[in-house]
Amino acid sequence: MINDMNDGMNDEPGRILRWNFFIGGHLSASVPVRLVERTDRGQLVWMETGTPMWRTELPNGAHLRDIAPDDRPPGGYPVVADRWPMGNALFYQPADAAHSVLWLFGRRRKFRGWYVNLERRIHRGDDIDITDHELDINVAPDRSWRWKDEQSFADKTGHPVYWSADEASAIRSEGTSVARLAEAGTFPFDGTWCDFRPPPSWTTPPRPPVPRHPLL
Repeated sequence: MINDMNDGMNDEPGRILRWNFFIGGHLSASVPVRLVERTDRGQLVWMETGTPMWRTELPNGAHLRDIAPDDRPPGGYPVVADRWPMGNALFYQPADAAHSVLWLFGRRRKFRGWYVNLERRIHRGDDIDITDHELDINVAPDRSWRWKDEQSFADKTGHPVYWSADEASAIRSEGTSVARLAEAGTFPFDGTWCDFRPPPSWTTPPRPPVPRHPLL
C-alpha cells in the first residue's frame, strides 16, 4: 500500500529514500535507495550493493525472523552500522498492492531473475516501511517460479504479531496472482527494465540517520 506520498520535487529521479524492513514489528534493516520513477501505478527504486546502512544487532549472529517475538526486547534491538550485503536490485512497488517485485542483478550487473516479496508497505515521506510477510517467490529468467519460505510462513501463521489464518490465505493469494503474471510474461515480467543501469551521476547513497523507530 502506498500513502502519504508527496508530489513535486519528491518525484525527481535520484532522490534518496529510506527502505526500512520490519519482521514481526521489529526493525531488521534500514537502507537508503534512489528513486528511479514514480507514477500513479507505483514506483521503482534502486538499491546498490555495498550501500552504507543500519542493521539490527542480534545475539550470536541470529536472524530476526528466527527469534520468537516473546524473546525480543520490548523496545527493539539496537542498530549497528553496516553495508548492504546483497546484490544490486531494482524494486517495483505497485500502488495499493501487498507485494514488490525485484529485478536482481549479479556481477557486472547482469540480470539473474526476479524476486517477489510479499509485504505490507507504508510510505511516510521519504521512509518506505515494509512489514515482511515471510512468504516469497523466486522467478527465474525463463519465468519459471517457486515459492520460498513456505514452512517459516506456516510456522508464523496464527501468532498475533504476524498474521491470522485468513490473512495468510490472502497473502498466498496475492503471491499466486503475481505468479500468474510471470507465467503470462506480462509486466513486470515482460522483459522491461532487465537491462537497467543507474545513471553514472548516481553515487552510492550515504548512511542515513539512525532509524527513528525500531518498532512498528
